[in-house]
Amino acid sequence: MQFLFPTFLWSLLAVGVPIAIHLFNFRRTRRVYFSNVSLLKNVEMETSSFRRLKQYLILATRVLAIAALVFAFAQPYLPGKNKSGANAQSVTSAYIDNSFSMQNEDNNQRYLDIATAKLDQLLTLFRNATRLQLMTNDFSPEEQQLTTTDRLKDRLTTLKLSHTPRNFSSIYKRQANLLARYAGSGKNQLFWFSDFQKSTSGDLANLKIDSLNKLFIIPVQASVSQNVYVDSVWLNTPFVREFQNNIVYVRVSNAGNGDVKNLVVKLFLDDVQVSTAPVSLASKGSATTAFNFNVRGKGFKRGRVTFDDLPITFDNEYFFVLNASPVIRVLHLWGQPNPTRSVEKVFSNDSLFTMRSLSANNADIGLLKQSDLVVLESVERIEGAMRSEIENFTKRGGSVLVIPPSNPDMASYGGFMSALGINGLSERPSDEAIPLANPERGSPFFSDVFEQSVRQENLELPVSRPVWQWQPGGAKLLSLRSGDVFLSQSTIQRGKVYVMANPLSESFGSFAQNALFVPVMYKIAAQSVREQRTAYSFDENTVALTVPESSQNTIFKLKKDKVELIPVQRLNGNQLTLELPKSNQLDSDQDLEAGYYELQKDGQPVQLLALNHDNLESQLDYYTPAELRSFFANQPNVQVFDNVADGDFVKEFQKQNIGTSLWSYFLWAALLFLLLEILVIRFVK
Repeated sequence: MQFLFPTFLWSLLAVGVPIAIHLFNFRRTRRVYFSNVSLLKNVEMETSSFRRLKQYLILATRVLAIAALVFAFAQPYLPGKNKSGANAQSVTSAYIDNSFSMQNEDNNQRYLDIATAKLDQLLTLFRNATRLQLMTNDFSPEEQQLTTTDRLKDRLTTLKLSHTPRNFSSIYKRQANLLARYAGSGKNQLFWFSDFQKSTSGDLANLKIDSLNKLFIIPVQASVSQNVYVDSVWLNTPFVREFQNNIVYVRVSNAGNGDVKNLVVKLFLDDVQVSTAPVSLASKGSATTAFNFNVRGKGFKRGRVTFDDLPITFDNEYFFVLNASPVIRVLHLWGQPNPTRSVEKVFSNDSLFTMRSLSANNADIGLLKQSDLVVLESVERIEGAMRSEIENFTKRGGSVLVIPPSNPDMASYGGFMSALGINGLSERPSDEAIPLANPERGSPFFSDVFEQSVRQENLELPVSRPVWQWQPGGAKLLSLRSGDVFLSQSTIQRGKVYVMANPLSESFGSFAQNALFVPVMYKIAAQSVREQRTAYSFDENTVALTVPESSQNTIFKLKKDKVELIPVQRLNGNQLTLELPKSNQLDSDQDLEAGYYELQKDGQPVQLLALNHDNLESQLDYYTPAELRSFFANQPNVQVFDNVADGDFVKEFQKQNIGTSLWSYFLWAALLFLLLEILVIRFVK
């Protein structure tokens, strides 16, 4: 037999009190006067030996009652099979997984509720402990302090689901930090209550537990149930046009083992249902469906995809944002005036574009920061500040279309084009007009340019007299029948570079007069839009956004209803990088919910962002107890239980690791001895 609190045994000295009372009986002898000796006939005679026996019985019951009470407070127990060695100096740290996957159910009871109930029951074994810790996925500051059993039980009643999953390497590291500060001489105990989801658990095979700590792994899992979630949402074009047919694609995945038939997926725009589509999914399969929609009015539109799928509901909605009819800003810089003004005519006839046409010699290079597409037409040489600014503009995400002059300065253009990833630029004087080859209709660039009914052989293609040739660093959008490139597209960091083979004047070809010219220019302008993502995830470390030029002291905020956040941010020109806050960085009254968040600058909205929970939590693959045992097979201080749902889990833990507690028996013994004392005094005459 061992004691959990052996220092209480010093209280056994209290048995000296009844012994002292017995040895030094200070009761005075009382003389009783009788008027008649005959009254003494009815008094039972009591021998001195019997009187001493009664006193000894009273003394024994008192001594045993005090001793039993002291043993009860010392909490004696029979050591368990594993001899965990827990004592008053040990720290008991319990982690309970409150991620969204714990929303799954077993017999109509959430995994999280099962885990909290079992942990509450387990705490009855530590009812007098004062060195306890409860840790969750929130990683809140209060979780880094030791507390009592009662306070820990109170926290269990207020436990909520968290949007931030944690891997077990970070969990153990956080528990180890606490043990390093508070651990005493005893062997510390760690508990992990989790469903051990494969997608979020991390590398368990290489996780090493300190031999001074005893880890108990309690899987909270049942059979894999059905769960459908939205994998991604995207548009067929970089932007949404007002009063026109637009298409949004939705990819839906099934994480369950069973097939899903005709799941109704609904599309909402600004809280109005605009379309529905049935989706059938094979086990562990995915499917993509397309929704057609029209929008009225420009600006940001709040999109939402939703469906009914139980029991896991946190991923039944997917939020996204559409920017309807954004204005494409075109800056046209010319060197040799084009009498046909082909570029101006294309972009000035559509409200989708705002255009500025200026001479390259007199243009304010600061206008580059306010543009999406820069068209360099017939500029004889590119040098100085203009060259460096155009290079920086392109690398930051802008698009440049280079239309050569009739006599380009090859030395100037060679260095400029090389800096943009275009190599092998050389002159090509030619008096021969070469027809263009048929466009590749399978190219993404021409995906929505030609109607299906138009046959390729019916196309009337323009001719060209190229003034230079080059080696495209990317795709050939249009080629000459000779095999040389006519129009190329290449990428330099975040921007795009388009190069044309000849000027737009009629003496160098008929491309500007051909029906192909307008759709090609529209596509170049459309792809120059810095495509805004439709949605973001809470689990992303950073979010990169393009914002209006602001001072370095500008503070941007994220606001949703009454929640207002100031994330860690970095502003470089018009590029804003935000670090999304985690659960442990929020105030107690704040919570990050999926939905729409306004990006505000000085209290005014700048953009609208859609934030969703990561779909890692939606993938319902769990480690089995056998797999968990294999991970920790070489660590004897790690014990894996089969399932928390077992009714005898707490008893089994007590039997194997704490042993059989005897304090209740000694408490009953103390009460029994006090009762015997009363009986001896009352009835023994």
